[in-house]
Amino acid sequence: MQKITHAVIPVAGFGTRMLPLSKSVPKELLPLGNRPAIHYVVEEAIAAGIKHIVLIGHAQKSAIENYFDINAELDNQLRQKGKDELADSLNWLPDDVTVSMIRQGKPLGLGHAVLAARPIIGEHNFAVLLPDVVLDPFNGDMSTDNLSFMIDAFAKDSHSQILVDKVADEDVHKYGIAQLHEVFSDASAVDDEADMNVSFKVAGFVEKPNVAEAPSRLAVVGRYVFSHHIFDYLANTEASVGGEIQLTDAIDALISEYGVNVTTMRGDSYDAGDMRSYMQAFIYFAQQQLADKE
Repeated sequence: MQKITHAVIPVAGFGTRMLPLSKSVPKELLPLGNRPAIHYVVEEAIAAGIKHIVLIGHAQKSAIENYFDINAELDNQLRQKGKDELADSLNWLPDDVTVSMIRQGKPLGLGHAVLAARPIIGEHNFAVLLPDVVLDPFNGDMSTDNLSFMIDAFAKDSHSQILVDKVADEDVHKYGIAQLHEVFSDASAVDDEADMNVSFKVAGFVEKPNVAEAPSRLAVVGRYVFSHHIFDYLANTEASVGGEIQLTDAIDALISEYGVNVTTMRGDSYDAGDMRSYMQAFIYFAQQQLADKE
């Protein structure tokens, strides 16, 4: 099977959890240390072998597309002042990586945003990275861990992959929770899996259950590897909660026909779309970068 080289990153949301910071600056461009949050997400995709990144945007999010473009005037000024190294660092995308943007058009949810990429993705299998979730880039190896592992796992058995991580009981109600097959249902070791990537089949997902009804403690993290067949299910998925097309509805259909795996996460993740978690992440990222310069 041809290795996955396409990825979708939905960036159309207004980021209401990050107001007032996100009133005039897209939340994806808010800094974590010395780089915007989306910079790390795109670096993660590239490290996993992605060559074409499709941003699903909004008319007011053109600044994100500009961030990945070359500012010729700034580049010339920096080089005229002898700051070639700084200029080179701003044009950091590899030559063989392309970033495109397509507009979602209507705010009809995550499923609709992923479907909006179909004209570009076509029949390619692809990854989805939610930009609110930033994986720790300072520990581990992104060329082998998490998204990269999921892409390799997909190549072996063609099962779409969804990254999950164990969450505390008090946080279960915030996430989509994996419902495991019976073979795993009484194996507590799956929930308590050590810090490593392991892929296994999933029976389904329960959206934001209370802790008493949760089928596991494995929560969806925000990284997916999909067969292109997901587009067919999304195209036939009717709007449900909040008038939005839910990605989880299409995943349920994909599970029933093709099978879907979850992959346990290695390392830590940060919610850069939540104010408290974002501030904690900023401090951590800044500390790591300042330590590197000492």
